[in-house]
Amino acid sequence: MAPVNRIDVRLYTASESPAGVGGWVYVNVGGREFSLDTTRNDFEPGDDFTYTFGENGNVNDAERNDPRSPQLDTDDLDRYPVYLRYAPPSNKPDEIWCLERVIVTVNPGTETPARFDNLRLAGTAANQKIWLGQRYGQVVNLRRI
Repeated sequence: MAPVNRIDVRLYTASESPAGVGGWVYVNVGGREFSLDTTRNDFEPGDDFTYTFGENGNVNDAERNDPRSPQLDTDDLDRYPVYLRYAPPSNKPDEIWCLERVIVTVNPGTETPARFDNLRLAGTAANQKIWLGQRYGQVVNLRRI
């Protein structure tokens, strides 16, 4: 269909999340994982930040976290699951993170952007957030909306 030139991942960390969350967070799009990591303090309580991959990328190691190398295609967006994955820094059960919301947009600003979300996380109620860690699971799947 069309090349994937940019992926935006808007990530909201719940204010209940522990300060100084360690570990790694990844997003899978088009059959490939990308690392959500910048030079700032990522995943702090109450944080709302958009990670950009590809064109105008703002992540660490942007050249290796680029959907244009190898080139992803929008044909692959529905062939592979889109998900967010938290990898705790150790296997200690207290290494946890509270995710409030994640929205992935592929090719934003074009005529046909693709958007992925988990609508169970839409809202501010206590039951509309998800704790991720060794004891709770580490993946949140998203669907095209």
